[in-house]
Amino acid sequence: MPFSDLPLDQLRRYAPAVAEPADFDAFWRATLREAATLPVLLDVRPERTGLRLVETFDVTFAGFAGDPVRAWYTRPAGADGPLPAVVEYLGYGRGRALPHERLMWPVAGYAHLLMDSRGQHGQHSAGDTPDPRLGAPGGPFPVTWGILDPQSYYYRRLITDAARAVEAVRALPGVDPARVTVAGNSQGGGLALAVAGLVPDLAAVIATAPLLCDLQRAIELTDAAPYGEIGRYLAANREAEETVRRTLSYVDGVTFARRAVAPAHFGIGLRDDVTPPRTGFAAYNQYGAANGRPTPPPREMHVYPFNGHEGGEAVQQRRQVGWLASTLAGSADDAPAPLAAGRP
Repeated sequence: MPFSDLPLDQLRRYAPAVAEPADFDAFWRATLREAATLPVLLDVRPERTGLRLVETFDVTFAGFAGDPVRAWYTRPAGADGPLPAVVEYLGYGRGRALPHERLMWPVAGYAHLLMDSRGQHGQHSAGDTPDPRLGAPGGPFPVTWGILDPQSYYYRRLITDAARAVEAVRALPGVDPARVTVAGNSQGGGLALAVAGLVPDLAAVIATAPLLCDLQRAIELTDAAPYGEIGRYLAANREAEETVRRTLSYVDGVTFARRAVAPAHFGIGLRDDVTPPRTGFAAYNQYGAANGRPTPPPREMHVYPFNGHEGGEAVQQRRQVGWLASTLAGSADDAPAPLAAGRP
């Protein structure tokens, strides 16, 4: 699609006042405190992949309310000493699929935990984590499950799973718990920002085309899924708009991003009609603005003027690998080297 959002100079200044509930912090403290009362690791077992240069484990950890969440844990075979870790979250409609499909981070020298998304498997890739807590009033799609109440909303559960995944990777063998990065594209980018606002001691955050940002505006800008699924729900449930908007205010990535303290790496395609560019810039421009520190954390943005939701793809991945190695090298001498040097 052609460029249809704000001009780039306006995007770089776009910092809307996002609706923030008065009890936002209390809501999430209570949610995570309840989850933290349970042991995080439930099961860890070797997975045969036939790959000689990495070793993979099938991990089950306790997510929201102790529900079992599946993940792949992959690391370089025979690596000595604790490694920095990358926790990766998936895009909307994706499951963890097969462990050999996402090898960039372990090949770059990191321990890698790929979290399954409860209840979302089957649309784009397979998964192994059901959501046993469906049934609250809402629409037929994950983004609308339980959307009439923040307590029952699907993303309360998924964001809690994402935060617990950080606890899980820190408990796994061969991980340096002080050097954990969260990363993801689209929904995964939104989850990474949410965790950045909830977990104060991350090493870094990587978010490309982040979903769940500037939600009040996002649902007005595009009919593409998943925002369009909220629009279709409201088209059929006309009196629910105020209630839905209130629920969305508890999971907005901008509100989480304002609380973040870790260095962050962003990427956005300016022709993105799934996550409109201004919504990602809203999170980037306010990243760390309300974290209580005198200055915001380091952050950088890569813009792809002629790309849509796919963003920079392999170019962006190369930039992520180089940036993370450089960022970790500032606090540790043994951070993995980037896959390739040279052009960005």
